[in-house]
Amino acid sequence: MATPTFDQLLEAGCHFGHLKRKWNPAMAPYIFMERNGIHIIDLYKTAAKIEDAANALKQIAKSGRKVLFVATKKQAKEAVAEKAGAINMPYVIERWPGGMLTNFPTIRKAVKKMTQIDKMTKDGTFDNLSKREKLQITRQRAKLEKNLGSIADLSKLPAALFVVDVMKEHIAVAEANRLGIPVFAIVDTNSNPENVDFVIPANDDASKSIDVILGAVTAAMAEGLEERKVEKADNAVEEKDEAAEGAPGKRRRVRRTETEAPVAETAEAPAAE
Repeated sequence: MATPTFDQLLEAGCHFGHLKRKWNPAMAPYIFMERNGIHIIDLYKTAAKIEDAANALKQIAKSGRKVLFVATKKQAKEAVAEKAGAINMPYVIERWPGGMLTNFPTIRKAVKKMTQIDKMTKDGTFDNLSKREKLQITRQRAKLEKNLGSIADLSKLPAALFVVDVMKEHIAVAEANRLGIPVFAIVDTNSNPENVDFVIPANDDASKSIDVILGAVTAAMAEGLEERKVEKADNAVEEKDEAAEGAPGKRRRVRRTETEAPVAETAEAPAAE
């Protein structure tokens, strides 16, 4: 797992914070200096925090649990869809549906509705509907796909949230906090880091900054998924070997050996006399 270097973070513009007058004092430990009225983030701390977050996310992925990525700002949408999608993790890049975590069963019903429409299309029921009904259902399907298509495989609450811009996604963060779901987030100098379990202090407005951080954490998660796959394969081989050791054929051979021993003893008995 390769953590971005200081130079890579600098080149991506991760160090640019907000104007000094917009800062949140809780971010003071992560601010290196002020230049031309703008706060500069300490990139050594950013690199260390990326490593901490990546290690924790790797373990979550290795355990087979899901991490939900949340980023509805336009600078982050494409990067999140690409990188989270590449490792089959759910993500939200359109409007956050209020109650998505705290009222998860309702969201699952909406996802199931999407599945039902697909089933109607396959079994021919859709073809028997009127033109108006078809249009209504098609529009409903498109709307559900746009908002919930990327979380269709999320059958239970995620193990963690990864958020870009905690101020914009404050509802998602609040829901995760309420349910005790750990929050990983890119946090800028104008934001409050107190509700975030794994803070990554960095510029959350520049697409390059977002891209380099997402790249690091998703690469670590991909490693975790690969290790999980290898472990499962090793366990399957071990189980196969154990099953072979206890196979009936081997037990029969042991029994034959035991029955042969008394025959040998009886053959030697006359010679002893």
